[in-house]
Amino acid sequence: MRASGQLLLWTGLLLAACACSRAPQAAAPLPAEQAAEAGVERPSVTVSGDESLAVVGVWRPPAVALGERDRRLWRDQAAQALEDGRLFEDADAAVPIYLALLQADADDRAARRGLERARARVLAEAGDALAGSATDPQALARSEQLAAVARVLAPEDPQVQQLQRDVDAARRLSALVRAGDEDLRAGRLGEQGNGALAYFRDALALRPNDPRALQGRAAVESAAIGRAEQATASLDFGGAERWLGHAQAVREDEAGAVADARARLEAARNARILALRDAALHDLVRGDGLRDARARLAEILQIAAHGDPVAAQLRQRIDLATHYGAFRPGQVFTDALRDGSRGPQMVVVPHGAFRMGALDTEPGASDAERPAHYVRFDRGFSMSLTEVTVAEFGRFVAQAGARPRATRRGNSIVYDERSGNFARRSGADWRSGYDGRPADPDDPVLHVSVRDAEAYAAWLSEQTGRHYRLPSEAEFEYALRAGSQGRFPWGDAAVPPAGSGNFAGGNDVSPSGRTWNNAFIGFGDGYWGPAPVGRFQANAWGLHDLAGNVSEWVADCWHASYRRAPADGAAWFNPGCRSRVIRGGVWSGSPEQTRSAWRASMDSDMTNARIGFRLVRGI
Repeated sequence: MRASGQLLLWTGLLLAACACSRAPQAAAPLPAEQAAEAGVERPSVTVSGDESLAVVGVWRPPAVALGERDRRLWRDQAAQALEDGRLFEDADAAVPIYLALLQADADDRAARRGLERARARVLAEAGDALAGSATDPQALARSEQLAAVARVLAPEDPQVQQLQRDVDAARRLSALVRAGDEDLRAGRLGEQGNGALAYFRDALALRPNDPRALQGRAAVESAAIGRAEQATASLDFGGAERWLGHAQAVREDEAGAVADARARLEAARNARILALRDAALHDLVRGDGLRDARARLAEILQIAAHGDPVAAQLRQRIDLATHYGAFRPGQVFTDALRDGSRGPQMVVVPHGAFRMGALDTEPGASDAERPAHYVRFDRGFSMSLTEVTVAEFGRFVAQAGARPRATRRGNSIVYDERSGNFARRSGADWRSGYDGRPADPDDPVLHVSVRDAEAYAAWLSEQTGRHYRLPSEAEFEYALRAGSQGRFPWGDAAVPPAGSGNFAGGNDVSPSGRTWNNAFIGFGDGYWGPAPVGRFQANAWGLHDLAGNVSEWVADCWHASYRRAPADGAAWFNPGCRSRVIRGGVWSGSPEQTRSAWRASMDSDMTNARIGFRLVRGI
């Protein structure tokens, strides 16, 4: 830790201090003979044990044996040594000679003046050495020696005491920088609060513009940026972010190098996100690629920022593919047939859930419509926009050589205008309208059994290579309601909105002037029989005529109630059943038969002027 590193530095200093006994407050120079006997090395600098002042080395003046030599000659020698810059190093230096002269004669004014000049020179050279200590370790050692000499000469001088403090700070600064350099070389940058950065910060606290500490701090930043770029190259964007955070914290701002590195990181991250997006879109084209696309989305979410638009768009595409394959809700499309013509228009119904059937309190409901239960479609499906038309069914008959049930039997049930009832008439089949006369090409095909409808779906599947079928009863009601839960497809209003469909209305009049006995009062749609497909408004999901025009075959067998009915919307079918289900209002139906939950049983061979069909196709 940071404290541990500093403690080691001070421990070294204290051990050096403990190697000597406490130094006396004033050290008297020893005669040369005594110094030799005591084994004193000259010059000698040790560390003082006195911590009351700034801690610097203790200088012991080399002993000078004046002897009988003329003092004037000693003064001249000291002056020459001072001029030559030999201040304290040995017994021939200026300061030791002046000290010896003053010890011999305290009133030697010339020696005192010389010593004052020498002290001033010591302080000046100590200042110069200290100024260069930031870049030169030898200069720091020189300043420490000079400060020790100055302390012997004038321990109470404020300038000397300040010099001691400055030297001590420089020494501590140098130790911090060395420790920072060592941690930097060892890769301990300080990302967890210790290491190189902590040492360089402490050094800058002592000397804010120290070039060594500034250079070390810049090296920490550079190393953190380097690690961020290594993480980026390994696609570890989270790790790169963390290292850039450490780099930014070095100076506590977004320095230019960090900003540039962050820009490179973001460019690499965006490139990776786009590559994953493109690969995921390619996966979605494959029929079995949904799992791979989800895995790529998960990787994008790990590296992208919150709310990233590319991730959001891909999530939406995957959701669409999950529920709709290559389609989207509300999309209208057709499939090509082998001869180049197009099949019926289909619209994509959204996935979701609804309450199927009638509530116990619904007026006009029967037990066959209960219990109301929830059905969920985890995947969307497509359904014909309209009922299958006479022209579309005729193409099947012609190309497949089919002979539908009414054609083989030679008759079907039509509306008889003279009696106002439905009656069997010879010659009526899929080419006939509701009254037995020839139907128009865009009329809904009538007089077809459920098996005829299934044969058409099988032929269309073979022609297009796609799976067409009759809708399940749940699919039909789900599409009929189109998100609503009212009694009628349009809601709970007792009268249909104008233009909403072809229903039996009190204002409808037959060719001979008949009117309905049981109809929507005050409503008229302009048709007595079925209308050509698509003449009325589509419902909320783009489907026409589900609520009226003609009732329609669905795939389910008849069951007297919904107990144990499938909850996933699949057809409830029992092989070999003859009673099938028809759904949806009809041009000649009562208001109760126009309810959303209305259903009825019909023999599978039945053909008449009231029943047609439409198809669904998986997506």
